[in-house]
Amino acid sequence: MQDRIKYWKGLEELENTPEFAKHAHNEFPEFLPINETSGEGSIGSGKTPRRDFLKLLGFSMAAVSLASCEAPVRKAIPYLNKPVDVEPGVANWYASTYFSNGDYNSVLIKTREGRPIKIEPNPSSSITPMGTSPRAQASVLNLYDNNRLRHPLIKGVKADWNKVDSEIMSALRNVSGKVAIVSSTVISPSTKQLINEFGARFSNFEHVTYDANSASALTSANAGVIPGYDFSKANIIVGINADFIGSWVAPTPFAKQYIQNRKVSADKKEMSRHYQFETRLSLTGANADVRVPIKPSEEAAVVLALYNGITGNGGNVPANFDKTAFANAVRDLKANNGKALVVSGSNDPAVQTLVTAINQALGAVGTTITDAPYFVKQGNDGQMIRLINEMNAGTVGAVFFYNANPAYDHPLADKVVAGLKKVKLKVSFAERVDETAALVDYVTPDNNYLESWNDYEPKRGFLSLSQPVINPIFMTRQMQESLLAWNGNKTTYYDYIRNNWSKAISGDFNKAWEKAVHDGVLENGVSLLALSTTTNSQTPAAAASTLSGKAATQGIEAVVYEKIQIGTGQEANNPLLQEMADPITKATWGNYVAMSRSMAEEMKITQGDVLKVTTAGGKVLELPALIQPGQARGTVSIAMGYGRDLESMPVAKGLGANAFPIATVSGSTILFSGPVRIERTEAVSEIAQMQTHHTIMDRLVVQENTLAKYKENPKEVTEYIRLATHDGPAKPSTISLWDDYEYKNHHWGMVIDLNSCIGCGACTISCNVENNIPIVGKAEVINRREMHWLRIDRYYSSQENPEGGLAEFERPEDNPSVIFQPMLCQHCNHAPCETVCPVAATMHSSEGINQMAYNRCVGTRYCANNCPYKVRRFNWFAYANNEKFDFYMNNDLGKMVLNPDVTVRGRGVMEKCSFCVQRVQLGKLDAKRENRRPKDGEIVTACAQSCPTDAIVFGDMLDPESKISKILVREQGERAFHVLEELNVQPNVTYLTKIRNLA
Repeated sequence: MQDRIKYWKGLEELENTPEFAKHAHNEFPEFLPINETSGEGSIGSGKTPRRDFLKLLGFSMAAVSLASCEAPVRKAIPYLNKPVDVEPGVANWYASTYFSNGDYNSVLIKTREGRPIKIEPNPSSSITPMGTSPRAQASVLNLYDNNRLRHPLIKGVKADWNKVDSEIMSALRNVSGKVAIVSSTVISPSTKQLINEFGARFSNFEHVTYDANSASALTSANAGVIPGYDFSKANIIVGINADFIGSWVAPTPFAKQYIQNRKVSADKKEMSRHYQFETRLSLTGANADVRVPIKPSEEAAVVLALYNGITGNGGNVPANFDKTAFANAVRDLKANNGKALVVSGSNDPAVQTLVTAINQALGAVGTTITDAPYFVKQGNDGQMIRLINEMNAGTVGAVFFYNANPAYDHPLADKVVAGLKKVKLKVSFAERVDETAALVDYVTPDNNYLESWNDYEPKRGFLSLSQPVINPIFMTRQMQESLLAWNGNKTTYYDYIRNNWSKAISGDFNKAWEKAVHDGVLENGVSLLALSTTTNSQTPAAAASTLSGKAATQGIEAVVYEKIQIGTGQEANNPLLQEMADPITKATWGNYVAMSRSMAEEMKITQGDVLKVTTAGGKVLELPALIQPGQARGTVSIAMGYGRDLESMPVAKGLGANAFPIATVSGSTILFSGPVRIERTEAVSEIAQMQTHHTIMDRLVVQENTLAKYKENPKEVTEYIRLATHDGPAKPSTISLWDDYEYKNHHWGMVIDLNSCIGCGACTISCNVENNIPIVGKAEVINRREMHWLRIDRYYSSQENPEGGLAEFERPEDNPSVIFQPMLCQHCNHAPCETVCPVAATMHSSEGINQMAYNRCVGTRYCANNCPYKVRRFNWFAYANNEKFDFYMNNDLGKMVLNPDVTVRGRGVMEKCSFCVQRVQLGKLDAKRENRRPKDGEIVTACAQSCPTDAIVFGDMLDPESKISKILVREQGERAFHVLEELNVQPNVTYLTKIRNLA
């Protein structure tokens, strides 16, 4: 006889059954005792009431359900007392701010039933009104990280907050020696003020600011701040090892500025010219019009020669250097006085002093450099090095670490570890037990930024706020609340911010405050961030003298750089970012030794060979080799942020090696390059690269041309396919076996401007989060089974001389040009996938969208085989519920980030881009309720909304007033083209040809 099925509504119907209590005891034996005689128990028995038991479920849906509502939830399913501001099925939006290691984004947080699930740009911000960085997009997953600390620790043992507070306050009353708070850059005015108030009670206090990827030399040469660069006002840009649209200083605002003067159209045939001198092929270098590879040790000579060329003193450039490109750069800079900008990523004070002098000579101050500096990098290398020496001398009595992990990411990490042993009181506010937190006495875990109130001033006169969109999931406490408690201040940090902001708001404060919280920003020109100004003691003449004595080295030089994905390592446990392909190398899940092909051939190295890299200090790294076109000869590059070996970071554990020991300390300055020795080992380690999975078979996929030719004849910059027929050449669209669709209501389409796409990958992460795309891990990427619906393809190209050979370099891989092309389902009107599906799982909608009926798909994969764009993804495993893929979908807490409007696909199902059909339907329903058609711009795909350069335009092609329709009319016959047009699949995605402004 078949067993009877038992149905139940919620935990309350099971909580007192012996079976459930026994299972709960197995999970939480210290909290839920079971009667030893009967072997039974119940929730709420013993010393633990049911309410406390629910608090224990910090990793489960119960915890987030509790945290997502203001009142305690006693029954999660269904709502018995619905929160006032939560409507099931309807999203709520809150303005907030994401800031991490210089990466600033003013954002909107989408919540569903109290759960934050998506990050979008905040249009109210003038700094980042459109688009976000990849890290900001992925940051929502950090909230649901299982490996965050759930409670404070004393000597690594779980403790309660009362005991922690009591012991720390007691230790502070008896502290002797210096008290220091070590942090990365703090751009919160209220936090800065609170730190100063906290330190005022001690006779010897210092707030030490250091950044793992330092810009200390840049700030020291510019009165302690980052100059207010405005790339949108520059006709000529010269970058020297500054990846300013990738990871240098403020990439999201800079990308927005940079692209404004790079867009071209039938109505605007002018664009800026960008020269880039750099060692590795960076994202910025890949977007430059003219790029020149240099060694790190040649940087001083390049800057000195540029300075002499601008000031008229004359100067020599390094040997084996592209002197034509350099001469053109000097010529263009001098011809664009007041409309030129030079930036350098060097951390050499002499270099930055000369760069500042160059910009002053070019009339950049007041034009391309505004009077509103950036505050996003404030680290002082000399200050941190001095504190490390003081710790080792035993003169530091207490040290607090806030968003700082010097035991891992400082070149003097060994001295940090040794010095901490001599400090009596050591406290970390880390959200997990990182390398530094493992060495301290107390870990008082900070809240996630989505659980916190805070304020920010990334640029003088531009304020923004973050607000909690969910109550703390775990028993964590905001760092500022801890400082207030230890300082005996009973004010909440929310009230503390309000009191501080009352200085900036005149009139009706409450009304203005509510508006600022609603908008997320306050941009009235008032500045709250108090920074001490400094004076550069080095004159340009002294700097020039210093640099003239520096010669290029002869050995192999290594450069340490910051990846767009995981930054300095703070985001290393985020699987969305680990699986995001590097824009240049297309590699995932680890770092590697990138080298030029010429070096690899000389050393008989092939890609994947594990190399032994020995630093000047004797540290040894073992990493696989990656052959990278554009890498300067005689150099290698290695990304920072890897080499973690922590139980608290299982996603990052065992990936790559720590590159920070390569950085060298010169006096009070950290230089992110140094000499290395490289040896082959016998080991081989395959690199998980994505774009190697498909070949273009020499077909015309991307198109590029020059600005000169575009001006001369815009109708000839794009190559259009013609087929030979008995009547002569004909467009492919004139020959078809298909009946055309008739679109009566809407016809959705997309235009992607290759001139605007910088390849940052924010769209990829946004698409992943919006559409519940699973993470498959390194092994599956190697097996060519990544699941991204949208990928950024990177193509290399090189110019040829009419006489034969290459224009400037002997081999194309020495210095190729780069084009980025977002590739997604093209939603073809004559879709090849639709004709071969035996069960009609993939079909064409009446509005031009190629749709998937997931529960109809039987997994034949005929559609993927027949797709010429290779954009369909097959679920080889049940990624969402499989222990093999322990990332985020297969645990209760991680599932809380999933978008309830999008189905989570199962094993054996094909999936691909849907043009965010859930957003399309929502926009249509909203318009229908108001008895109107959707307005242009109301319906935006996730990829388009997250793009910081407005490269992706989505809209209704049947609406003649829509932006997409106007672009297609304007660019038809000029820059508009379809990929693989010769197949006559008639895509609904149109690309615009890449235009380069060559010298």
